[in-house]
Amino acid sequence: MHTKKYFASLTVSIISFLVSTAQKEIVSIVKEKNENKINVFIGQKLFTSFFYPDTLEKPVLYPIYASNGTMITRGFPLHPLPGESTDHPHHVGLWFNFENVNGLDFWNNSYAISPEKKYLYGWIKTDKIIETSNGDKGALSYHANWVNQKNEVLLEETTKFEFSGTPHWRIIDRSTTLKANTNILFADAKDGMLGLRVAHELQIPSVTDQKFTDDKGNVTIVKRSTDSIANGNYLTSEGKQGDDAWSTRAVWCKMYGKMGKDSVSIVIIDHPGNPNYPTFWHARGYGLFAANPLGEKIFTNGKSEKNLQLKKGESVRFYYRIIINDSDRTISAKQIDKMAVDFSKLNPGN
Repeated sequence: MHTKKYFASLTVSIISFLVSTAQKEIVSIVKEKNENKINVFIGQKLFTSFFYPDTLEKPVLYPIYASNGTMITRGFPLHPLPGESTDHPHHVGLWFNFENVNGLDFWNNSYAISPEKKYLYGWIKTDKIIETSNGDKGALSYHANWVNQKNEVLLEETTKFEFSGTPHWRIIDRSTTLKANTNILFADAKDGMLGLRVAHELQIPSVTDQKFTDDKGNVTIVKRSTDSIANGNYLTSEGKQGDDAWSTRAVWCKMYGKMGKDSVSIVIIDHPGNPNYPTFWHARGYGLFAANPLGEKIFTNGKSEKNLQLKKGESVRFYYRIIINDSDRTISAKQIDKMAVDFSKLNPGN
């Protein structure tokens, strides 16, 4: 038994060493002319784009590619792809927002909301790119305002992305600080905070239509799988799999599946400095992969709740790591545990 444990530990150490010492590729941050879009290249390949037009209700990273060039985000609604679902038009790439900030819904806002109901929703408007830098780690920092439909600022957001990659790995570290411009209440709600909508292949196959209702009574139908393309699954640090990952707490959660010939793994790791650590996972089989520390009431069936309050001038910070790997097999739980320990020791410093 001790021999088996030794070799298992040794294997994890070797894998972690190989990841850390693999040839790092140069990250280049390139602004597109006359467009609110900044491209992130790792080596010679496009990894993702920071996209922040005022026509979109929030800034996003979209699209996102694995190192082998496979697009791991859904195309809809910006660039719909054949056969993919068209539900939840507010699910775009990778984003960060929340359903109930002083009563305003920042999460569900999109072009699909009728003009007469827009006053119920918030908007995140990027007004400044603070800094970009290239190298083994590329960095992009921006400032944005969380506003109501009158353009009154509720929160000031300062976010720093750090991007890095090797031949089979891509990593995004996101540090977001929210400073209150007035007294703020993040009222416990299901829809938040760090969200990712994945490609069709990574969805969990479903044999029935699914019905989801938001806090305003809006109903969304997610159609069942009608092909054999969807083959995804979830695994959390607590061992929850598939649809059982939803509403549970864990340090990390992995979504994985076959995309072409490769196994693609996407891991989101929570940081112990975040509010309400470890986070709850708003991880839906239809492809919404989200970490929400402030949805405790619905996730515990009303047994407890988490309301986050900020007085004017106070701040709160959220720090996450997103890891994307393509290989012949998925990342092991032990390997991710080691990555989570390493991440827990970092301080974003913004």
